[in-house]
Amino acid sequence: MPRLSDKIALVTGAQQGIGAAIVRAFAREGASVVVNWLDDGHAAEALAAEAGAAGVEVRTVQGDVTDPAAREAMLAACDALGRVDVLVNNAAVFPRVDFWRMTAADWDALMAVNLRAPFLLTQATARRMAAAGRAGQNTGGCIINLSSGAAFRGSPRGVHYVSAKAGLIGLTRALSQELAPYGIRCNAIAPGLTDTAQPRYGMTEREIAVAFDNLPLSGAVEPGDIAEAAVFLASDRARKITGQTLHVNGGSYLW
Repeated sequence: MPRLSDKIALVTGAQQGIGAAIVRAFAREGASVVVNWLDDGHAAEALAAEAGAAGVEVRTVQGDVTDPAAREAMLAACDALGRVDVLVNNAAVFPRVDFWRMTAADWDALMAVNLRAPFLLTQATARRMAAAGRAGQNTGGCIINLSSGAAFRGSPRGVHYVSAKAGLIGLTRALSQELAPYGIRCNAIAPGLTDTAQPRYGMTEREIAVAFDNLPLSGAVEPGDIAEAAVFLASDRARKITGQTLHVNGGSYLW
């Protein structure tokens, strides 16, 4: 039986990589999905067609997560489907900047996407989840924040990124307590190095291959591996799990 039957999910930053993999996995497991995308409409529409082939409803919403109007459009798309059961805060940026050259503008621009937007979107989404629960339409909801192994180990030229991803861990833990009375769970996933476009902005193909080969569980960590973790956390099988961070990294955090 599909693990997410009849659930409605919103996934931000989903035109490629981990976000797209989560959309595919959610659709395969029976969830209807609102797909937020930023700047590649062709990829978003192709993803929507692929996910929709699973027999679920898929809607796409273009917009920057830092834009209040875009966030409202995402939630309006969920409302049109009936409600929102799952929010995945996946959208993020990682412009590498040396610490000594990092400006306040560099810091603020990254924080706006990677930490402030998830807070604001979670706040607006949780209000809907709580209201739906009071109306007897569902029994709670689920927030999943995409953090990073970098929050625990650091990352070269990424002081702002590491700080934001660590902030998401704190946000997750605090929200799990704030939202528990409404039956809303909040968890985080901390991917390690994953085979997406993102690490290729800071590493060579050789460096990536060596890093994967040196993992305790040798081999590439794929976006689908992260998506499987998201499916589990969104499902009723995780109904007593909240405030946790699930590491998916091939064992790199053991080092």
